[in-house]
Amino acid sequence: MPTISLCMIVKNEEMHIARCLDSVAKLVDEIIIVDTGSTDQTMEIASHYTQKIYSHPWSDDFSDARNASFSRASMDYCMWLDADDILEETEKDHFLQLKQTLSPDVDMVMMKYHTSFDEAGHPSFSYFRERWIRNHSKYRWIGAVHEVIPPDGNVIYSDIAICHKKTTVGDPDRNLNIYRKALAEGKSLDPRQQYYYGRELYYHKQYEEAVSVLEQFLPSAQGWVENKIEACSVCASCYYRLGQEQSALNALLRSMSFDLPRAELCCEIGKHFLERGNYHTAAYWYETALSRPKNEHSGGFVLPDCYDYIPLLQLCVCFDKMGDHKKANEYNERAGACKPYSKAYLYNKQYFDSLPLS
Repeated sequence: MPTISLCMIVKNEEMHIARCLDSVAKLVDEIIIVDTGSTDQTMEIASHYTQKIYSHPWSDDFSDARNASFSRASMDYCMWLDADDILEETEKDHFLQLKQTLSPDVDMVMMKYHTSFDEAGHPSFSYFRERWIRNHSKYRWIGAVHEVIPPDGNVIYSDIAICHKKTTVGDPDRNLNIYRKALAEGKSLDPRQQYYYGRELYYHKQYEEAVSVLEQFLPSAQGWVENKIEACSVCASCYYRLGQEQSALNALLRSMSFDLPRAELCCEIGKHFLERGNYHTAAYWYETALSRPKNEHSGGFVLPDCYDYIPLLQLCVCFDKMGDHKKANEYNERAGACKPYSKAYLYNKQYFDSLPLS
């Protein structure tokens, strides 16, 4: 059975770190904590779980810190977690089973990463991340922000999920400041970092600059397809906020020049037409979203609701607006089958119960 080093970088995580370590401490063979400048009780709390605690100077580079943690590992595989991540109780047996049965020729295990949750606590935003990585010098983090270890070698996918459950708000300007500093120092951003820089600009409502950065990224031959598709969505969001509706729609449609339609983008296009009263066209795009397969192994961000619940609920709205209440009700019931606790579904159900459907 392979051995696993849990490698974490932390700073001022006294609110989270015990919860995180409690969830995995008995499942791994070694815990490495690299602290980048805590001034709270983080290191003291961590000392209850491991003596392998190290200080590392923060250099505005997450890869540098993560590589420092990996360099301390002595087991077969390195596993990373952030302090506000947890392995739910329901996943622990699966974790152990995978560990006991893992083929020795596996270099990397990708696991689901749930980062947002709906009103019932079910994942509403997730994607796969490299989670167990063979302890070898060729596997190292790259990127000062949104760091990654590019998949290489024998890579397998597991449905085991890590949940990101933050309870405090961090510095919202941190990532943007790191990018700004790097550019001010004359450093260039690779295509992946350029994409994430554009996203940070969007989050900070710097829409024109965000579009400029992303429009430079999109033609890049080195840019990853999933990033390009998502960049089209971010560009569209920027254009809407700049009052350029046609440019927004063009950006969404442009996503299909990179690959087959994603349900997420189909829903956005459907919303464009729904909000403008073009219900027939909106219905077409929501139906298309329903027909799209969900490829969780693409590496892109996945919004599970875009493959069933959202298009079903919006088709209910479209057909109700078009006067076909019976069909609208049928779509609402299908949406309810996905999320029987949904307030929108229950509201619609009450509405349709008051109508004489035939």
